[in-house]
Amino acid sequence: MSSRLLRTITVFAGMVSVCFAGMVSVCAAALAATGTAILPARFAGWSQSAPAQTISDGANADVLQEYGLKDSSTASYTHGPEKLLLRAWRFDDATGAYGAFTFYRQSRMKSISLGKGGAEGGGHFVFWTGATVIDAAFSAGDAPDRAALQALAAGIRQPFGSAGVAPSLPHYLPATALDASSVRYAIGPVAYAHGGGALPANAVGFAADAEAVTAQYASRDGKGTLTLLMYPTPQIAAEQARTIGTLLKHGGVRGGSVALQEKRSGPLVSITSGDFTQDEARHLLEQVKFADYLTVNRTGSYVSEAAKTAKLLTGIATLTVVLGAAAIFLGIFFGGGRAMIRVLRGKPASTLNDEQFISLKLNEDASAPAGSARPD
Repeated sequence: MSSRLLRTITVFAGMVSVCFAGMVSVCAAALAATGTAILPARFAGWSQSAPAQTISDGANADVLQEYGLKDSSTASYTHGPEKLLLRAWRFDDATGAYGAFTFYRQSRMKSISLGKGGAEGGGHFVFWTGATVIDAAFSAGDAPDRAALQALAAGIRQPFGSAGVAPSLPHYLPATALDASSVRYAIGPVAYAHGGGALPANAVGFAADAEAVTAQYASRDGKGTLTLLMYPTPQIAAEQARTIGTLLKHGGVRGGSVALQEKRSGPLVSITSGDFTQDEARHLLEQVKFADYLTVNRTGSYVSEAAKTAKLLTGIATLTVVLGAAAIFLGIFFGGGRAMIRVLRGKPASTLNDEQFISLKLNEDASAPAGSARPD
């Protein structure tokens, strides 16, 4: 092979590599751009009045770190004369987002249907969906635009797989006499302490991957607190239950001694404290029953069969397009390269007219001298 031909092949391969690398970098940049923007520039008639900025929330940095904060953003929006301030936090998964939602939800807010869960009070909204928490505050005097917030929630990117599954522990809270605005979910000692946990944070066992949820319940004498703890295995739960039982006996838990009761059900440990009577505390604990993991009804993460089928068909179509594009690219690369080499060697680009085959001449007498007649 001549040096000129070798240089041509090298240049052609380099051009193809550069083009392919450029396509990959452009696609990666596009994906990165769509993945980093938490808040949209505009939605449902609202437009940003200034570029979004990162939230400076140093006072709650430790809490947000426990929930797995990835990034945050805040921006002001206008819709005619009306104004809206949005703050958004994005976490590693739905567990962190739900926990942060319970942390930012104020006690006087009433529950509303917004995203996966929302709360509202005096033109101030907090809701979560996917792995994102949104805090929306309308200006004083402006009518809250709930339809716009619904559109905002619908446009937030949802995580895939287990990252999009909401925690199951809050579903074990009995619904009767529950103050929904008081529910606090924690996966670390700092968030648990900020949420007003009745137990000492070091007694919960967060180092053993514990989850904790606390909630207020109405009683005849005031309000009492129910604490639910979930551990990876019943064995760990039994060990922690013994530690907590010792605390209850020695008064190491906030609340009156009458209301301090404890019960374990599988990996669940339940503790009552506060203004419950002994009978009220016992009745509340009896309502907490552990159900097998396979039978827990996670309504927040339910996916219909139609949605599963649509997702499957979309995946098949995407795979078909990718494989087709790869086949075309490889065909152009190998076929075009071979054609270019033939043209540089002075041959036609196509091989249809070539007679490139080896003839063995089996009908000729190999022993006959050249030019002699073949015997009959």
